[in-house]
Amino acid sequence: MVEKSSITTILTVMFAAAFLGVAGCRTVPSASGPDDAVAAGIGETEADEDLKNLMMLSEALKLAQRSHVDEHSYRDLVYSAADLMLHSLDPHSAFLPPEPLESLVEETSGKFGGIGLSVESVGNGVRVMAPVADSPAAKAGIKAGDTIVAVDGQSLQGVSLNDAVKSMRGEAGTEVKVTVRRPSGEEVQVPIKRDEIKVTSVKGAEQLGDDLGYVRIVQFSKSVPSDFAKALAQFRGKKGLIIDLRNNPGGLLESAVGVAEQVLPQGSEIVSVRGRQSDGKPNKFTAGWCPERDTGLPLAVLVNGASASASEVLAGALKDHHRAVLVGETTYGKASVQSVIPLKTNPDCAVRLTTAYYFTPSGHQIHGRGIEPDEKVAIDEAERQRIYRQQVARERGGGVNLAQIGDRQLERACEILRGGAQPEQGKE
Repeated sequence: MVEKSSITTILTVMFAAAFLGVAGCRTVPSASGPDDAVAAGIGETEADEDLKNLMMLSEALKLAQRSHVDEHSYRDLVYSAADLMLHSLDPHSAFLPPEPLESLVEETSGKFGGIGLSVESVGNGVRVMAPVADSPAAKAGIKAGDTIVAVDGQSLQGVSLNDAVKSMRGEAGTEVKVTVRRPSGEEVQVPIKRDEIKVTSVKGAEQLGDDLGYVRIVQFSKSVPSDFAKALAQFRGKKGLIIDLRNNPGGLLESAVGVAEQVLPQGSEIVSVRGRQSDGKPNKFTAGWCPERDTGLPLAVLVNGASASASEVLAGALKDHHRAVLVGETTYGKASVQSVIPLKTNPDCAVRLTTAYYFTPSGHQIHGRGIEPDEKVAIDEAERQRIYRQQVARERGGGVNLAQIGDRQLERACEILRGGAQPEQGKE
């Protein structure tokens, strides 16, 4: 019995042969016909229906290329068709032509050009998950929850996430005007001067009084585990450490795992990944060996509605293992796995596909739900922005002390750690 995946391969090759023939290629791979599939035991109706749909797509591409009032290349039409198809599955799946693929590599390395936003696609534009700390967008007042609906006067309605991000990028020093729709419905046009975005992911390590430490993780880039280890070493023997994950849009899963295993017992589950390819069986990430591990230092983690993805993985693991008390607001709820899969037919292109969801050690699905704090301390937008500006000023050497900021979420975390209200600690 031939597997269904074989049918997909057969039909894909047939479609490629038909399409390449239209495009003027003189040689194509040979492929089995539908009769071979039927003879092999595959239902004729299913095979014929798949072939019919593929040929319909081929015809639509051919008609668009030949008859649309504006001239378009086959490559552009195929790229658009692939991207729209993937985007229809969920906001985070996309087709990656060479330039966006290069941009993705730049971002995870911790350095890229643009205005400094982490965004996700929504129907009428892109919604801001969080601005990069101290970026042009942050300085211009762009906030988590804002929706960018136009760039330089061009609407983002129906535009792919890749194209929307590309439109906001450019040479450092050039200006871009973004039209921002606030959660209140107000629309404002914001001019922003582009700059090179350099992300220092672990910031603001500071001692609070004589007994507590504080560190802020801006996002999870490659260097975070080693940078966190240096900060952790500063506070050994203290009464507690506060890890600030507010406004952290996520990043590399491996980096979040690398932080978690420094404060959890070896072998502890950190996160599981479940998708169709695993047949329902979770792929678990556990705390491995690390040269320095501290499972006794009491921890508090600050979270809010802009803490997303990898930051939710870390917060969820520490909460489930009663290793930290979470203070603040419910996290964003964006915790799906995007796999970047290079295409064999064109290695310069790739598909970014949502392939699984993250689950905390207790089995809680993060995506669409978020992580609830142990101690809820809600603040309004004005207070959030004031705290953020003072944090940035402090980290730029502005002489502002954490104790002077008037940060109620941070103050509550300090009270809990100093008052001994920390949940039961993990043990080696």
